[in-house]
Amino acid sequence: MKEETEKTRVILNLPDSISQNEVIIREGEAAKVIDPKPPVKTNLSGVIGAPVEYLKKRVNTNQFKQERSHLIVEREKIMLTLIINEDNDYLRGQVQGQLEQHPKFIEFGVNTGKIWTPIELGMFFKMNRSFFMDMKSNMKLVTELMNFTATVNSKVEQSVKPNGSQTDNFAQLVNSNLPESFFLNIPVFKGMPAETLEVETFAKINGREVLFTLLSPGANQTLEEIRDKAIDEQLTQIREIAPDIAIIEK
Repeated sequence: MKEETEKTRVILNLPDSISQNEVIIREGEAAKVIDPKPPVKTNLSGVIGAPVEYLKKRVNTNQFKQERSHLIVEREKIMLTLIINEDNDYLRGQVQGQLEQHPKFIEFGVNTGKIWTPIELGMFFKMNRSFFMDMKSNMKLVTELMNFTATVNSKVEQSVKPNGSQTDNFAQLVNSNLPESFFLNIPVFKGMPAETLEVETFAKINGREVLFTLLSPGANQTLEEIRDKAIDEQLTQIREIAPDIAIIEK
């Protein structure tokens, strides 16, 4: 008796994009289908020149259109943010660059109102000798701080005049063995060369204790000059590399 084989016809409709004309059918459990993943969005951050470096390598790759991108400029924060594919939530990305203050400059606390006792300031200067103009000036300043002496002269004036006017004044003058100012050779921003800054010591009276804060008008001026120069240099390059990207100042 002959076995009869039942044949089943299967019709497959393949898209035009499939070039092969062979279909392979396997028996058994099929492999799991991997779920499609969304594209990885661009989300980068780095130094102030990061947007420029990104544009140099990507502007001619058709990864994004200049007309669908923009650059946000935040001068106070010294920050540039490049936004690409701005009209596509699926592909939208950003590259951020920022100029940050040098961590050691921040530690000195210049122009921040940071308070030091003479011994604290002396120990800090001793451990950061490399940021002074020379070792001799550093050692002299450390010695004066570790052996700090000061004379506080107070003057109180109180009076009541016949017409009812009153005077109530209090003044203090601190005479100490410290110089009024000293010089630092220190980078203000990360990645920037060291700047020579004159720093002034200002005394604050707290009862019988004298505290110090460090001020430097020159440091403020340097911050402003470097900030604007760094941003303007980056904007000039971006306009040359990608002239159709909109630049927006905040």
